[in-house]
Amino acid sequence: MADASTPNAASPTTPPAGAPPAATPPAAAAPAPPATAAAEEAKPATPKIKIKKRTQRACDEKAEKGKLCCGHLKRWYDYPKEIEALIGPKAEIYRCEFCKTLYKPDLSHRPHSYTLHY
Repeated sequence: MADASTPNAASPTTPPAGAPPAATPPAAAAPAPPATAAAEEAKPATPKIKIKKRTQRACDEKAEKGKLCCGHLKRWYDYPKEIEALIGPKAEIYRCEFCKTLYKPDLSHRPHSYTLHY
């Protein structure tokens, strides 16, 4: 009871006279709306398209740490419509099994998809 009647006792809602004003934490100041995060996830990223070398069988894409991917390049026959719009219909395309990088064959050489000619 003596604390409530004394005029020198500081109230919990008011800061002391010599103290700087309390700053609001930045995380609580402006939270990101969840609608924009969901919209970014729904938008598919454009795949990286590279030219495959003559006898290349493994991916030569470097990861974020500088290490080679070395995933096997597999022929991709039934790709989605978005990829078909990028590379064209019925194109010979290869895809890395790990990083999903797309490879187009070198146009200066004959493609391997035809019957062998001797």
